[in-house]
Amino acid sequence: MKNHLLPAFRLTLALLVLCCIVYPALVWAGAQLAPGAGAGVTISHQGRVVGFANVGQKFSRPEYFNTRPSAVDYNAAGSAGSNKGPSNPEYLATVKARLDTFLRQNPGVSRAQVPAELLTASGSGLDPHLSPQGALVQVARVARARGLEAGRVRELVAQHTSGGAFGPATVHVLRLNLALDQLSTR
Repeated sequence: MKNHLLPAFRLTLALLVLCCIVYPALVWAGAQLAPGAGAGVTISHQGRVVGFANVGQKFSRPEYFNTRPSAVDYNAAGSAGSNKGPSNPEYLATVKARLDTFLRQNPGVSRAQVPAELLTASGSGLDPHLSPQGALVQVARVARARGLEAGRVRELVAQHTSGGAFGPATVHVLRLNLALDQLSTR
């Protein structure tokens, strides 16, 4: 019995040190090399932190661009997508309600013009980006709510569109909304 207990104890101790001390220390050290030193990249506006670069936020006022819906109500502590499949009746009802709400808030936009990303949550439920199409379909509402020319708001969307060479072009919704605020205060 002693021949079995001692090796089991040693293995348990070695794995405890490896999994509870060495591995977390390596992950922490790697995080220190990342932007924001593992704490996330914050976005500041007028000297105040207003959000994180990689975490979406909910915008529901008509003068702001909406972001993707969130399966976790934008709670970064509970990052997750929906577990419901595309044929689930509850999921279909949720998507239909989102579409109806979007069409009511954006008169003049047809069902065919609404990108799926404005109706479905991302895998993490926290995506801070939209495609340029997802932003452009909202331009008329945002311009009307802010009393701006739609062309000027379209220019702002173009200025905040990035990527495209090695991946899809995206618009960071929080940064776009902050630029709208800056534009309105001038």
